Amino acid sequence: MSVKKVLAIVLAGGEGKRLMPLTADRAKPAVPFAGFRLVDFALSNLANSGYFKIVVLTQYKSHSLDRHISETWRMSTQLGNYVASVPAQQRRGKSWFLGSANAIYQSLNLIGDAEPDIVVVVGADHVYRMDFEQMVQSHIASGARATVAAVRQPLELADQFGVIEIDEAVIDGAIGAHKISAFVEKPESTPGLPDAPDQFLASMGNYVFDADALVEALEQDSVKEDTKNDMGGDIIPYFVSRDEAFVYDFSTNDIPDANDRDRNYWRDVGTIDSYYDAHMDLISPVPIFNLYNRAWPIFTRNTTSPPAKFVRGEHNSVGTALDSIVAPGVVVSGGVVESSVLSNDVYVAAGARVQNSVLMDKVSVGAGAVVRRAIIDKNVKIPAGATIGVDPELDRARGFTITESGLTVLSKGQIVSPPDAREKELALAAAAEIPEALELAIGLGKVAKETVDKVVENQISAISSVPSGSATSDSVPNGQSPSGSATSGSVGDGKEANIVG
Repeated sequence: MSVKKVLAIVLAGGEGKRLMPLTADRAKPAVPFAGFRLVDFALSNLANSGYFKIVVLTQYKSHSLDRHISETWRMSTQLGNYVASVPAQQRRGKSWFLGSANAIYQSLNLIGDAEPDIVVVVGADHVYRMDFEQMVQSHIASGARATVAAVRQPLELADQFGVIEIDEAVIDGAIGAHKISAFVEKPESTPGLPDAPDQFLASMGNYVFDADALVEALEQDSVKEDTKNDMGGDIIPYFVSRDEAFVYDFSTNDIPDANDRDRNYWRDVGTIDSYYDAHMDLISPVPIFNLYNRAWPIFTRNTTSPPAKFVRGEHNSVGTALDSIVAPGVVVSGGVVESSVLSNDVYVAAGARVQNSVLMDKVSVGAGAVVRRAIIDKNVKIPAGATIGVDPELDRARGFTITESGLTVLSKGQIVSPPDAREKELALAAAAEIPEALELAIGLGKVAKETVDKVVENQISAISSVPSGSATSDSVPNGQSPSGSATSGSVGDGKEANIVG
């Protein structure tokens, strides 16, 4: 643990336009991710690093973010610890935050009150594990005034990142540290690293500063007419020009119990496709990013939902989940979930299929409905026999978002109309497909194949028995409500959750 006083600042005011429609009703750091919120990764990394004086700067549609922080991130005030959500306050003029640097400039009173030696500045919209104490120690040992965390990326991606070019000299006693020779925003090309010619260092948006140096830089930047008010675009180049900026190589960061597969995992989830891909990284038997590392846990709000449940539905249709993550409160009643991530209190009815999808809190999938390669935001009710992600033209006609890669995205509480006869036929055809995981399991075994065929037959019988125009709620048996916590009489997890992003 550093003997210097450290204040952590989390930049959480991002609008997240590229994550629309998931950010239509919430700030980007508040977007749910596999049962967490994106901001939980930054805050967990700071807490696990031993930093308990944290301010979170918010601005855009911050209600659900502020509420999540206040209900989840409670520190011992008796020990002087805190996680404080701080909105834009117009302390330095009548403008809101004009950029990441301006957000800190307008909040300099927080640095003045805390009187830190070191300021750690992190973003709130990445999925990763990182021990910031190791970065702070490297910063101190190097003698830097500003240190930028960087992740190694393939050379062909240089035009997509802020690129850090380095001096090859090694700094004694400063692990992972090199002096920055240039900081270039999305260049057409850049030199490879001395030890890896096919890689370059990309800025992670995480910084360590000497507190007095940061304040001076922000004060000088505030009076410039050509500033973009940006940490990466203005403040770091300022320190580079003064020969005071160093880089910290993320590949040297050591997390307890990390394995070779998920060590140094870092994912920018700034687009719908990258957000989806990050979820898919979680579900393999040996995941690319391991949520189950107990030595470096990711913290979030405790749930009052009951354990997940998998039961048979009508016509003995099998309720099962294959290669998936399911959260507390999930009920799969005769449906099949495959290669998907289901958040709290999701309900999947008899004969329904959820494939390669991400379902957020309190999504209800009606009997015989099919969801394929989709992201469904919270509180969406999918009627019996409906399809999502099966026919792109049908999805577009209903106002759903379709990405270039073919993902279908539904916003929070978006209405899904009951299916017509053609759509129900699409659902029946999808239900007849054997899940890929089962195909791999049965191989050429004749008995196993006959058993699976019988299971599929039961699924189709369950779907065929659903009356035309049935509402989702008609197919939910007593005691198996999509929002299990509400039916069990819990307080504050039902009605209130519907108005918070």
